[in-house]
Amino acid sequence: MKNFALVGTAGYIAPRHLKAIADTGNKLVAATDPHDSVGILDRFFPDAAFFTEIERFDRHLEKLRRKEEDGRVKFVSICSPNYLHDSHIRLALRVKADAICEKPLVVNPWNLDALEELEHETGNRVWTILQLRVHPALTALKQQMEADSGGRKADIVLSYITRRGAWYHSSWKGSEEKSGGLVMNIGVHFFDMLIWLFGSVEGSQVHLRRPDKLSGALELERARVRWFLSVDAQDLPAEALAQGASAFRSITVDGSEIEFTEGFTDLHTRVYERILAGQGFGIRDAHPSIELVHKIRHSDISTDRSSLHPNLSR
Repeated sequence: MKNFALVGTAGYIAPRHLKAIADTGNKLVAATDPHDSVGILDRFFPDAAFFTEIERFDRHLEKLRRKEEDGRVKFVSICSPNYLHDSHIRLALRVKADAICEKPLVVNPWNLDALEELEHETGNRVWTILQLRVHPALTALKQQMEADSGGRKADIVLSYITRRGAWYHSSWKGSEEKSGGLVMNIGVHFFDMLIWLFGSVEGSQVHLRRPDKLSGALELERARVRWFLSVDAQDLPAEALAQGASAFRSITVDGSEIEFTEGFTDLHTRVYERILAGQGFGIRDAHPSIELVHKIRHSDISTDRSSLHPNLSR
């Protein structure tokens, strides 16, 4: 059993990390969040020390670091807003713990090089949650693509629509500076998935960029991709609305649908299992998708309409 600490306990994604810590047989000993709506701790780790000030949390971890080996924190799970990830990863490394950070590791790609240097200096690792790499439907697709040695590029259409209310745009998630915008906040792990499945980026176009939706095209080593991301409920397909669904995730490969809306329940636990086995996803795994998102955020809108996503073609 290893000791964990967690930053961002009141956030949306924290319960998945708490569940993963519990499911892997480990213990949360300390947690922090500036908000004290953290009753979720009672479900998993009611005895964990809790702090609303990051400075007191930092001091507590430093105190634990000076204790016997079995009292030290080995991992700090980071579920804080995107723009704080870099500083909270540094906190974890400073107290001689590995960092397990939600996507994206950082908002700007140049910060990754500095974190890699800190890994070498401290001897501790920075891990990230690239959960789509362990999704059963997508791992099966990867095996299928690797078995296909035809050399022809696949035609991919990726759609991710997830309803968000007005609160989203008023929160830090709606701030380009703090979240990296919609393409970073909800898109980065889909771009990681595409690069993981189909190889490195050879070209990129952006056809639409709004605060609530984006669309573009990618040329990858083994695929041509048309992608669409949205938090506008009006973009949900009629069949999803009829079922009362609030999200739609879809990828088609040469016209064949791979619907992966389901199957997300235990992905964080699977990623944690890999990390604990020393086989998790690190800085170099995260680098290509963060570089791509940075490029998408700062690209001009393309006037080439030959590779529009079907949602734009309509």
